[in-house]
Amino acid sequence: MAIIIKNNRSNQQFFGKLNNVVISNGKITVDGKSLSELDAIDKDEQVINITIQGDIERLDVDYCTKIHVEGNAKRIKTNNGDIEIDGDVEGDVHTNMGGITCGDVAGDCTTNMGSIHRR
Repeated sequence: MAIIIKNNRSNQQFFGKLNNVVISNGKITVDGKSLSELDAIDKDEQVINITIQGDIERLDVDYCTKIHVEGNAKRIKTNNGDIEIDGDVEGDVHTNMGGITCGDVAGDCTTNMGSIHRR
């Protein structure tokens, strides 16, 4: 499993077993451990694409451009950004501003500004 975080100034990759990923205020925390800080750039200029290769239990992100999970997820939440899940969601998937594309969702699937598509 891997998480790949890209923006217009850096390209960071983290490998290993990942269960809970939180990206908030430019800080990345994986399974309770802070890994790094993204470059301090204005959010209007940030392009952050997150790719999870494999399954993920929980992913909470305050801002990104796109989340792509190449597997199944238990819970995905972002305030801003598109969410694409190749597999199914055991719990909830939510974005305030962005579209959602995924397989079956056992919980809630919500977006305030965007579209929802089932594979």
